Amino acid sequence: MSKTNPLSGINSLCLLDAAALAKAFGAGDVSPVEVATAVMDRAEDINASLNAFTFVDRKGALEAAAASEKRWRAGEPLSDADGVPTTLKDIVWVDGWSVRYGSKTTPAEPYRADAPAVERMRAAGAVFIGQTTTPEFGWKAVTDSTLCGITRNPVDPSKGSGGSSGGAAVAAATGAGVFHLGTDGGGSIRVPASFCGIVGLKPTFGRVPAYPASAFGTVAHLGPMTRSAADAKAMLKIMSGRDLQDWAQGAGQLAPLDDEAVDLSGLKIGYWSEPPVGAVDADVKRIVDARVAELRAAGASVEPIVLPGENHLDLFHHHWFTGAAARLALVPESERAGIDPGFLDIAAQGGRIDAKGLIAAQVRRSEFGSAMDRLLETYDFVVSPGTAIPAFEAGLEFPADGRYRRWTEWAAFNFPINLSQQPACVIPCGATPEGLPVSFQIIGARGADARVLSAAASLEVLFSR
Repeated sequence: MSKTNPLSGINSLCLLDAAALAKAFGAGDVSPVEVATAVMDRAEDINASLNAFTFVDRKGALEAAAASEKRWRAGEPLSDADGVPTTLKDIVWVDGWSVRYGSKTTPAEPYRADAPAVERMRAAGAVFIGQTTTPEFGWKAVTDSTLCGITRNPVDPSKGSGGSSGGAAVAAATGAGVFHLGTDGGGSIRVPASFCGIVGLKPTFGRVPAYPASAFGTVAHLGPMTRSAADAKAMLKIMSGRDLQDWAQGAGQLAPLDDEAVDLSGLKIGYWSEPPVGAVDADVKRIVDARVAELRAAGASVEPIVLPGENHLDLFHHHWFTGAAARLALVPESERAGIDPGFLDIAAQGGRIDAKGLIAAQVRRSEFGSAMDRLLETYDFVVSPGTAIPAFEAGLEFPADGRYRRWTEWAAFNFPINLSQQPACVIPCGATPEGLPVSFQIIGARGADARVLSAAASLEVLFSR
């Protein structure tokens, strides 16, 4: 299939960011109903070839948009995000929607409660236009399932979108919404954002409340996927905060998400250039190395670093595979025949990890997390490629060239930061000779989400020159 421009032929209303929409709504230049209609038309148009949505909620979205229009006309919007088109991944609870987790084993009945992050977006007036695709139970870093089929890359539909928030990434890249709620347990926001050429943030763990708790435990985060760092920050501010349903957040308060410009000059940055497993694609390395050189030219001090600790892949597998086993245990034996074989395989491996092995892995994780905290006391940020490889063939868990046996082996710039829980943002930074997006990852200290997003915004400017 030929390469495409994800925004080709798009209605200009679909290109407005959250700030521009608030300004237009406030001035009466544009109606939330007009915008919602344009965005849903776009979603349905791209879905025929890319399969980003499980469904588009035209009736519910138009009702919400009409209510938003009345509030803006009265000068009483719920927030600056009132009327902003938003998508939600098929893995978070939404009142009135069937949430299937990408699986035929889950009930099709609508839920009667919002997840906390969804509730906060609704309270801010966001207009929910539809639900985006995920692989079964969000288990892998590509997006395909027996329930929904294959989600394809908007730049080259012969390639995959990445995952597990693949539908959200495609929706963002094609202008089918402004805010997109994704989840990230091992790269599931950052991988598809990288493959599709958008911005994706895995926040500090606990920044965004999560309920119900993920079967994959405290490696799983909720976060924003957007076309700019500014939109990611706006969305994150809405979703963030304490919720008593999420005990894992802890009782402490994270640093506020204040706006703070980050001057690249004088920053001390660690460059993490080699993943703990696998190898970096030559084009990805060339492009990211060139961006690091631009950082140096802008006045930042950049030093090579090595990730602390060892056996990161084994450590992550202990957490991820046991989570898969816990999730599978909820599915009756009689309903397991059609489950993704890859998920069944890792769940079987997780089932063979005993309590002593899991506790030992948790101790190792705490040691790694402490080492990462110390590293980010030394450096303002750590940067790396967004992913080690660009997008590859659609419908596969890993490239067909035989280099890898699991998705984790090519997503090794991603899953370690789930173990250590720092905020990590990817932004586009170039393209391979084939036109496939390449991304740049910015990692900050726990709680420093605002600084990470501000640095991402500064790098967007630098990289666009």
